[in-house]
Amino acid sequence: MCTLSIAMTNSVANVALLVVCILQMMSLLVLQANARAFLVFGDSLVDNGNNDFLVTTARADNYPYGIDFPTHLPTGRFSNGLNIPDLISEHLGQASPLPYLSPMLKKDKLLIGANFASAGIGILNDTGIQFLNIIRITKQLEYLEQYKV
Repeated sequence: MCTLSIAMTNSVANVALLVVCILQMMSLLVLQANARAFLVFGDSLVDNGNNDFLVTTARADNYPYGIDFPTHLPTGRFSNGLNIPDLISEHLGQASPLPYLSPMLKKDKLLIGANFASAGIGILNDTGIQFLNIIRITKQLEYLEQYKV
């Protein structure tokens, strides 16, 4: 009987120790999760202005693009307002990542992340062949390799 209660006490202590370790690991993960950069890849659904820095016909720099954006001006987003990365950033309490080609993407803004997306692309390189000088997915991944924080 005494042996059983010692064994039970040891198992309760082990469980308590395990719970404390899990809670400590979770708090570390939360701290690490807050420190991560937000990187965006894709097409016009998530492009927030990379194509404005390219000589291409796939552009969103004219009316009516941006009419519901806070500035009411075109931003290079292929939408009337915020796009999906904007909404995710807003939910995380961070600023939206700038387009990778933007000259404003430097220093502390690199820590927020970068948007590599380009309207007109697709998974297949044949997608969007009518658009010249867009950032195909393979090029977006090459830019990621150059991305240094």
